[in-house]
Amino acid sequence: MDKMTHDAHTFHPTGADISEDALSQPVAQGESLLACLLKDHTLSARAGRQVNIHWFTHDYEALGPGYGYGDELRPELITGEHGRLIQPRVMKARRVQEGRKRDKAEVFTPAWLCNNMNNIVDEAWFGREGVFNTERDDDHTWLTTAEPVTFPEGKTWQDYVRDTRLEITCGEAPFLTSRYDAVTGRAIPIGERIGLLDRKLRIVGENTTTTGDWLHWAHEALKATYGYEWQGDSLLLARENMLATFTECYHHQFAAAPSPESVAFAAHIISWNLWQMDGLKAVIPDSCTSKRLISYNLDGTKTEKIIPCPGCKRRKDPFNRLHNGIRALIMDWEAGHPIEFISLKSDDD
Repeated sequence: MDKMTHDAHTFHPTGADISEDALSQPVAQGESLLACLLKDHTLSARAGRQVNIHWFTHDYEALGPGYGYGDELRPELITGEHGRLIQPRVMKARRVQEGRKRDKAEVFTPAWLCNNMNNIVDEAWFGREGVFNTERDDDHTWLTTAEPVTFPEGKTWQDYVRDTRLEITCGEAPFLTSRYDAVTGRAIPIGERIGLLDRKLRIVGENTTTTGDWLHWAHEALKATYGYEWQGDSLLLARENMLATFTECYHHQFAAAPSPESVAFAAHIISWNLWQMDGLKAVIPDSCTSKRLISYNLDGTKTEKIIPCPGCKRRKDPFNRLHNGIRALIMDWEAGHPIEFISLKSDDD
């Protein structure tokens, strides 16, 4: 699969494996897209400076300092000499795939199954089947619906674009964007894509005619599309795929590249909406801590006691508010400020 071509002002993805070297070129206001896509907003807010997402995988430790499990992903570590280091799972060595499956239960979903599950979501929203495509059960393919999508009474295309979608433990985000089949690596043409963001952008394309309107509603689609992931390399790939989908769909619509400012804003949205988190605890991975209490008895002997994180101690209810780790933040775009992801959990859940 080809790397994408690039210069300092454009973003032209041409295959599944997107070049971090290309993304490292400066765009709007001098910041690179790569720097934006590497940002961890939760940790940055706590530190008062930019902090990047972390590796949180042992796969790269043999490369030396900076590639450890708890180290940040920095641009210089994945560009230049290591410009082909971050690759989609399908392109990784078999032993690496098996190791990730064993350690983090990383098993990617084929495009046909993503399509099937996304169709179920849309059947519930539209109240009918076959809105975007019709599945062929015999060979796991689908036939895209050619006619523009129509909407049920009481719902508009803008409602659909703004309706929130979330992919949990998203990996490279195959449910959100289907640029390629995550299992086979097969590239999927824009007109046949089945991801949740792909569907939103199809609706945008069918209902806008100017570049300004398309960009506004495409940005709205991005704001309504979320996902979280533990492993840093997969999260970066997911963010890259979302950004590539945005630019590819714009080019498909207008036969031109979007402005650097529009791409930079899309990258900013994506860096908020796809975030690094332990999905069972709603905190930054491995951020829960234990307390070490030391006391001395009257006879001078020392007693040491380890007090575990109160949330982690409740093994039967891992997704609770008692975890003392760093609570993950997401952006509430309507309110215009970040919120803790755990705040979305109701007391009845």
